Amino acid sequence: MENLKTMNPREVRQLIRKGDFTGPTSGLCPGYVQANLVILPKEIAFDFMIFANRNPKPCPVIDITEPGKPVPSLVAPDASIITDLPKYRIYLRGELSEEVLNIGDYWREDFVGFLLGCSFTFESALIRAGIPIRHIEENKNVPMYITNIKCKNAGIFEGPMVVSMRPVHYDLVVKAVQVTSRFPSVHGAPVHIGNPKAIGIKDIDRPDFGDPVTIKDGEVPVFWACGVTPQAVAMRAKPDIMITHSPGHMFISDISEEELSIF
Repeated sequence: MENLKTMNPREVRQLIRKGDFTGPTSGLCPGYVQANLVILPKEIAFDFMIFANRNPKPCPVIDITEPGKPVPSLVAPDASIITDLPKYRIYLRGELSEEVLNIGDYWREDFVGFLLGCSFTFESALIRAGIPIRHIEENKNVPMYITNIKCKNAGIFEGPMVVSMRPVHYDLVVKAVQVTSRFPSVHGAPVHIGNPKAIGIKDIDRPDFGDPVTIKDGEVPVFWACGVTPQAVAMRAKPDIMITHSPGHMFISDISEEELSIF
């Protein structure tokens, strides 16, 4: 892991492409934008584009591939969304069918890929500001939860927002809000601070995706919109096929975090 942290995005993508790294990407390539992935048939891709436009907190679009072409030309022109994520999920009619290490066997000429900004991007900025990231400290995947916050519908797509959680000391919550507000293209400021039950989370120690992490005395759970939201939406919309990243296993782009910072 320490060697991985010194590699640039292209080097890490090459390891992923060869199957030499299949784990979560939090903490890798600090300072570079990471992205969630949604792949859909062209016939419903426009509906999803409208859905993302109406729900920019959980679904901030940073690149869209052309139909049948797996290259995200805006953010990594030598990459492929077929091979360059550590792990993928295949949803068939809203049900999780399997997880795979590449999607070559599933790729179709009518597929359109959406890359959505990921909160892993601003974690290096939080660390520089003196705010520790617990899932990195504990070598875990970030905890993610399905909430009672409803997304705005578009075409066949509707469903709840998913959030990621990071414990933050009371004294640092304002700073965490300020730091992440600079990055609206990777979810921006938190959507909720404090009581998990207020947004429909019954048990903070049982995330719907990822791993539970320690919340220490003096810390408060802080929740950011999460790009796993389309997976919760897929379970409702039930498209014939949707391919996504496995939660926490992101695409690492060549774009620096500062290129998406608003100030």
